[in-house]
Amino acid sequence: MHLGAIALLVRDYDEAIAYFTGSLGFTLIEDSPQGAGKRWVIVAPPGSHETRLLLAKAANPQQLQAVGNQSGGRVFLFLQTADFRASYEAMRAKGVRFLEEPREEAYATVVVFEDLYGNRWDLLQPRG
Repeated sequence: MHLGAIALLVRDYDEAIAYFTGSLGFTLIEDSPQGAGKRWVIVAPPGSHETRLLLAKAANPQQLQAVGNQSGGRVFLFLQTADFRASYEAMRAKGVRFLEEPREEAYATVVVFEDLYGNRWDLLQPRG
């Protein structure tokens, strides 16, 4: 077994696709209409073959309130890279909002960033 997808609440499909593909360099895997304005939208980091993000448009006030705060303000997702400096610089050049300077931890080189909705992510290159 493996985790196939994680649902991420978004305000709008097209703005989310633009951010994830443009700013983070993700690949749009699928964008299929489901009727009544609903779409099945899957994005993934380049080279990712297992875990992907399902961009799920908020469908009611409760879901809309959770957009950008799915983890209560904690880091929610962990984006691993084999070349931290190149990934960091590319994301910075595309306007990604970093909340700190990169730092060295025992487990990885890491920096926290926010996506366009305010969800916190770690960009990290594991040690070893």
